[in-house]
This record gives sequence, C-alpha cells and structure tokens, in this order.
Amino acid sequence: MTIDTDDLPPAEANELKRLIEAAGFFELPQTSPPPRGAADYLRYTISVTCPERSHTVHLTDPIEDAEIQALVEYLEAKAR
Repeated sequence: MTIDTDDLPPAEANELKRLIEAAGFFELPQTSPPPRGAADYLRYTISVTCPERSHTVHLTDPIEDAEIQALVEYLEAKAR
C-alpha cells in the first residue's frame, strides 16, 4: 500500500509527517533484529520517500519504541 501525503487532507498529512519525525524514521537502521522466538510475529516494511531523501526499514513485532509503534498503528489504520 502507498500513502501519498499529497492525497491526504492537510491535517492528516501533517500528522503523518509528525509521526515520521517523532519516530526518528530516517535515523532507524534498515533492519531491526527480531525478538527471540519471533518466527510467527508480524513483520513490517515501511518506506518513506521525500524530495530530499528516501529510507526503508524492516521491523518485527513486538515494537518496543512507542513512537515507532504509533507510526505503525497510523499506517495500519490507513490500510483498512
């Protein structure tokens, strides 16, 4: 699924940008090690592209960082 901030209402686009910034998305490593015994946990791949940069991360549930979890929850809600 692709979410383009140009297609969102301004308030939602600003919220998504805020969540990306709060999560420190562009500073996250590309891959986080899965938790022990995480064979059946959900995996997420999130890519963010803006004019000045692009970054992709691969995450595995459970996500311990509350800011990253908030970003994932926002994206999941948009996917429904």
